[in-house]
Amino acid sequence: MSSLKNRLLLALLGLLLGAAAVFGLATYRSVLAETEALFDYQLRQMALSLRDQGEIAPDQAQALADEQLDFVVQIWTEDGRSIYASRLHPELPARALLGFADVQAGGQTWRTFGVATRARVIQVAQPRPVRQRLAAGTALRSVLPLLVVAPLFVLLGGWIVARTLAPLRRVATEVRGRDALALSPLPEAGLPDEVAPLVTALNGLLGRLGQALDAQRAFVADAAHELRSPLTALKLQLQMLRRAADEPARQAATEQLAQGIERAARLVEQLLALARSEPGAAAALEPLDLAELARQALADLLPLAAARGSTLELQADAPVPLQGERAGLTALVRNLADNALRYSPPGGRVELRVGHEGGAARLVVDDSGPGIPPAERDKVFDRFVRRAGQEEPGSGLGLAIVRAVAQRHGAGVTLGESPLGGLRVQVRWPLVPPSPAAPAPGRARVPAA
Repeated sequence: MSSLKNRLLLALLGLLLGAAAVFGLATYRSVLAETEALFDYQLRQMALSLRDQGEIAPDQAQALADEQLDFVVQIWTEDGRSIYASRLHPELPARALLGFADVQAGGQTWRTFGVATRARVIQVAQPRPVRQRLAAGTALRSVLPLLVVAPLFVLLGGWIVARTLAPLRRVATEVRGRDALALSPLPEAGLPDEVAPLVTALNGLLGRLGQALDAQRAFVADAAHELRSPLTALKLQLQMLRRAADEPARQAATEQLAQGIERAARLVEQLLALARSEPGAAAALEPLDLAELARQALADLLPLAAARGSTLELQADAPVPLQGERAGLTALVRNLADNALRYSPPGGRVELRVGHEGGAARLVVDDSGPGIPPAERDKVFDRFVRRAGQEEPGSGLGLAIVRAVAQRHGAGVTLGESPLGGLRVQVRWPLVPPSPAAPAPGRARVPAA
């Protein structure tokens, strides 16, 4: 049963029926015992009332002999001779038992009380079934009001449960009536303490979903804007290729088209990397070695470093274990190294260092390029932002990807001055205990061509 209301109603009904059963049984047994005691008192008083009476008057004897009277009165002399019986009951014993006693006679049980005086013995008897029937009727009449009130309690309990769960129904109705784009917070006024945390959590989730949707809308708008220019350039270059009059012009147009395709492919690759790094994107975390990721990223950039005549060096003295997403961290290291190579002059120097510092994993990238002024360092992490005066073609997504990946892994990114004269980028992660299967440390270096 999945309904909370039905569970509460069944629980309250079970508790009410259990309490009614216990209370009714206790009341029934109590009234039964009290009625039995009252009947015994009546037997005793009747016997004692005849104790000091000399003769039984005829009218009194006639009253005691009434067939509707349940009592049987017997009187004996002190030597055991019967001198009176209100009704003839041969099944009753011919000798009295003093005090209270249960006697089997005539196929039923009799309750008797006997008392002795100096001259006579008096016994009053009453059938036990009659007593039990009268006592049971009295006990049932005492429990009857509870049986009448119990259904009213059930209805009252149902009304209380419905009133208690009304805030949950209001919240469900509010959520059910919204469309996919209605992410405004749910009202929290008047909610009970048990429901308020749920609504607060839902509002937090709606806020995060709103931020994610806004980020996706902004990303799609920016991507469409940035893709429009290279695609238009490709169309123009293709038209120039078709219009080329001779072989040298055709080769020049082909070269420009190839460069345009390469720039467009790089832009699409960076857009996809940024989309994978956005909040809410699925990520498969696994144990990784940052030093090994750096080696792989630098291996991919060796042709670019060689073509520019630049020196690309990695210093990794020990494995640096991390728990993260392989594709995202690889993109982070590759973008930092690629930016350092592209924005450093040909023949420049780029150094990457991977290690531990202050209880945290650290990646440092130094280059010999022009660097970034302190006033502009916060802006370069925005999407599609390129500094004025840059001649190197690009999309302005490299550092945006780095920041997005770092935030998803709980890392921090800072920019500073490099000892090589250019920019220093430092990324710090929480430290993860080293894995015994981590690759051995090493150093990679590509000298200037």
